Amino acid sequence: MTSVWTTLPLWHLVTESREVVEPSDLGEEVMHYSIPSVDATGTGQVEKAESIKSAKLKLRGGEVLISKLNPRKSRALIVESSTVPMVSSTEFVGLRVRDGVESRYLLYLLQSEFVRQELDSRVQSVTRSHQRVAPEEITHLQVAVPALEEQRRIVEFLDAETMRIGQLLAARQDVMEKLEERESALLDLEIDGLLATSAVAPLRRFVWSVDQGASPQCEAVPAGEDEWGVLKVSCLRPGSFFPGENKRLPSGVDPMVRSEVREGDLLITRANTPQLVGSTAVVPAVRSKLLLSDKIFRVRLTRGVLPGFVAELARGSRIRALCAASSNGASQSMANIRFEEVKAWPVPVVSIAEQRLVVERIASKRKVIEVLRRAIDSQRALLAERRQALITAAVTGQFDVSTASGRGVTE
Repeated sequence: MTSVWTTLPLWHLVTESREVVEPSDLGEEVMHYSIPSVDATGTGQVEKAESIKSAKLKLRGGEVLISKLNPRKSRALIVESSTVPMVSSTEFVGLRVRDGVESRYLLYLLQSEFVRQELDSRVQSVTRSHQRVAPEEITHLQVAVPALEEQRRIVEFLDAETMRIGQLLAARQDVMEKLEERESALLDLEIDGLLATSAVAPLRRFVWSVDQGASPQCEAVPAGEDEWGVLKVSCLRPGSFFPGENKRLPSGVDPMVRSEVREGDLLITRANTPQLVGSTAVVPAVRSKLLLSDKIFRVRLTRGVLPGFVAELARGSRIRALCAASSNGASQSMANIRFEEVKAWPVPVVSIAEQRLVVERIASKRKVIEVLRRAIDSQRALLAERRQALITAAVTGQFDVSTASGRGVTE
């Protein structure tokens, strides 16, 4: 028997939670559903109420939250019950289902590609990275909904299939982590061998000069190809340089031309998270008009050491541990290192020819691992697409879930 689907505005199926409170009025601790927490863990986290400095949406539990911010990222979740009061960022819209609607069905509906595209087409753009959709755009969405019994069948089907896909994704994540551990172990083995068989000198012995740029107020968008941009600290990861991680310099601000980065520059972040502070990389062939910020050191070396050799040493766990240990900062989200600490990094004293061989051996091993990493990334992307396609097809009635199965594709 074919289920009858009824098209209705979303507000007909839900009520919107609108009570806004100061978290400190609720007690010492609250369960806080913030954008960073949801992005990192898929749920909220318990925080000291006094540490939350703005008003929040009060929750009771059972609400379906959907983010107004950057709806193309499709953030949606169900609020679980908690022993402490619950609040969410006002970047979320809280929806409580009416009779005749399953909360998990609503969750899947809001996670569907249909809803993501509809909301993404209605954003009010501030910048590309900060786009919002008005709450009424969400609640006025026209959605097709089947009877409650069919909703439950759809939820049962999607719970089973998305769990299977989640297990496959977790297995691939485990393989990815093992690859990263192997790459790190191979790098450390190479570096430890050099340190054990060679004289060791502090990096200061090889430093010719060091400079930094400036951090003027910039626009929150990347610079175009012929525009000046100031590099963000996220442009550096250990051993890698990402030129697209920059902010456009406003047209009325003169660039500090001497801070323009060039191919071959050795860059080191002096400020970042504790895990990434001290990230070091050599600039490859790069477009013009990219500027250092005041949070990035540019180091020029004497002829006794190659920039690429230092960058590989800085990726090793020995120097990464030194950076973490010597960094300081007011919070766990940002740490700083002084260049005096960078100059203490241990450098094996070997010939330029030996340095080149070491860099080549490390690059060769990394290339093999990178091929495997790309293959796993591709598999993960296909699984995520499969999950999205299943959800979208099920909640839009494109197939009958009582006879459909995703197993042939996800095995």
